[in-house]
Amino acid sequence: QVSLVESGRGLVQAGDSLRLSCTASGRTFSSYFMGWFRQTTGKEREFVAAITRSGGGTFYSDSVKGRSTISRDNAKNTVYLQMNSLKPDDTAVYYCAARGGYSGTYRYTTDYHYWGQGTQVTVSS
Repeated sequence: QVSLVESGRGLVQAGDSLRLSCTASGRTFSSYFMGWFRQTTGKEREFVAAITRSGGGTFYSDSVKGRSTISRDNAKNTVYLQMNSLKPDDTAVYYCAARGGYSGTYRYTTDYHYWGQGTQVTVSS
């Protein structure tokens, strides 16, 4: 079992940068594949980024690729999502997620076993 808590600045302007953090407690953090998702009202939760257990592999959605970086610090039990050049379309509740075990996919909510409570990010134009 692992508990996830997201944090990060909530209201920013278009063009700004933002770093979200997700800190885990419970079992060994380095044993989890981690992901970030986001969701807006009335829409399904969508994949944003993911990172392998060692941090050596990263994956991004097309919508954030090139302006976002996912990273992790296993010593601090924390995964980060740095987002640059923010757009109003990035407004959403952002969730971090953890997966134990192995899977051939990482873009689906069903690939993950544990979820944080979410943190609201609002980008004003």
